[in-house]
Amino acid sequence: MRHNKKFNHLGRKASHRASMLSNMAVSLIEHKRITTTLQKAKELRKYVEPLITKAKDDTTASRRVVFSYLQNKFAITELFGTVANKVGDRPGGYTRIIKLGKRRSDDADMAFIELVDFDENMAKDTKKKRTRRSSKKAAPKAETPAAPKEEAVEAPKEEVAEAPKAEAPAETAEAAE
Repeated sequence: MRHNKKFNHLGRKASHRASMLSNMAVSLIEHKRITTTLQKAKELRKYVEPLITKAKDDTTASRRVVFSYLQNKFAITELFGTVANKVGDRPGGYTRIIKLGKRRSDDADMAFIELVDFDENMAKDTKKKRTRRSSKKAAPKAETPAAPKEEAVEAPKEEVAEAPKAEAPAETAEAAE
């Protein structure tokens, strides 16, 4: 019976599954985004989020616990350094999974998993929305400088209009002779 055995075995023995998840977690920490199958991404989220929560408490004990899972000094340094600083105020939900579609070779569901605070594209979207709002307010300001430009364009027309007026008295003077 399979009572209370809910995790996905991913078609692997326990040691292979642990090694694979450890390697994927190291890649996720180093690169901030990896592409994999949807089921592996879901299992990786369960594996890596508790490690990121441990990294928020930077003690020797928590470093040793996380090292026992990852077995990579560079990943530990990155996790307890940059990643822990960025997610320090976040209460959870450090990763995001976005579905990509089916893989052509075997029709497997593909997805990429990324660390939420390190995605520049999502951060740029929020900044763009703010810029759009401010640009609407700035649009009337852009129209006001346009008015002096029109006046500058009109000024030469006035000079041209004044020139025939100057000639007109000369013509009248010639006509008077």
